[in-house]
Amino acid sequence: MPLKGIKVLEFAGLAPAPFCGKILADFGAKVTVIDRVPDNSLNCLNGGKRVLAINLKRPEGQNLVRKLAGTHDVILEPFRPGIMEKMNLGPDVLCKDNPRLIYARLTGFGQEGRLAPRAGHDINYAAISGVLSMLGRKNEKPLPPINLLADFAGGGLMCAFGICLALLERHRSGRGQIVDSAMVDGAAYVASWLFMGRKMATLWQGERGTNLLDGGYYFYDTYETKDGKYMSVGALEPQFFEEFKNKLGLPQLSQFVSEDSEKEAAKALVTKTFLQKTQDEWTAIFEDIDACVYPVLDWSEVMQHDHNKCRKAFAPFDEDNSLAPQPAPRLSRTPGVLSKDSSNSPEAFEEAIKMVRELNLSNDELKSLVNEKILILPAHAKL
Repeated sequence: MPLKGIKVLEFAGLAPAPFCGKILADFGAKVTVIDRVPDNSLNCLNGGKRVLAINLKRPEGQNLVRKLAGTHDVILEPFRPGIMEKMNLGPDVLCKDNPRLIYARLTGFGQEGRLAPRAGHDINYAAISGVLSMLGRKNEKPLPPINLLADFAGGGLMCAFGICLALLERHRSGRGQIVDSAMVDGAAYVASWLFMGRKMATLWQGERGTNLLDGGYYFYDTYETKDGKYMSVGALEPQFFEEFKNKLGLPQLSQFVSEDSEKEAAKALVTKTFLQKTQDEWTAIFEDIDACVYPVLDWSEVMQHDHNKCRKAFAPFDEDNSLAPQPAPRLSRTPGVLSKDSSNSPEAFEEAIKMVRELNLSNDELKSLVNEKILILPAHAKL
């Protein structure tokens, strides 16, 4: 795999950092999570990782992590600015110890600026990025896309991208660097097209919810079907729109509507028409033509779709056969592999402890760390 041989220390956090670590692990990196407890039930993205529970409030725990950082390629930390420095684990210390270290700092507001030390969540970062103001229906409040925008797209994914860039640059220079990955910055960067395309009159005509791609036009929207499910419609180009209106049995429809009353009338007619058949019936009607009309698949049934089956786009990842997406994008020679191994398995623990032993600690030193509750072992573990 492309990141084989790369060793990552991930400090436990909420969604963005675990997702960043998951990406790295899925593509071959050996990721070890530093947590407060051996079994963190709040983290569902630890598959394929190892976990070391270390008491970072104690100097002995800080020293242990400092030694580990000296043998790793990447540090991934999700804390507000200054927290790692308070634990004597900031980049000024760890990067001096290990000049090849990539030190990734994944935060909401970044390492400087008035808001840098403030708390926040995805909705707040999306708000400050300016992107949230673009999302939502006409005459309704802005609507965040769950926590996908800042936490995952602008946060975890962009941070993983930054780490890979830093690793690539290190190949040339031999030196590590700090990756300042702010979710506000990342959310805005992901939305570059939305910012840089504002002068495209065909896309943007007015306020939120009145434009071509944000629900303002009836031929780019979702519609309920007779059985309470939904169809997605993206019939933007004229050739697709022709197929769309003809298969609906509404040849009188026109894309060239400008008055609000015309838009509302067309949308009402399309809404009424979609309600006359089930999702399966509409899917069959649009199955073999390019009208850009597809069913909105329920997340729990997504693997039943023949296209997803063909590409093996999802795979079971736990004992309950729950589905998870396969790593993307797909590399032809060195593809990623969905990490299914539990981070709480005896094998994962043994691998984590082996990493500690490689620091040349004696058995007495290791036992002392355990007895002093610097290194907290899972209930099933034995040294």
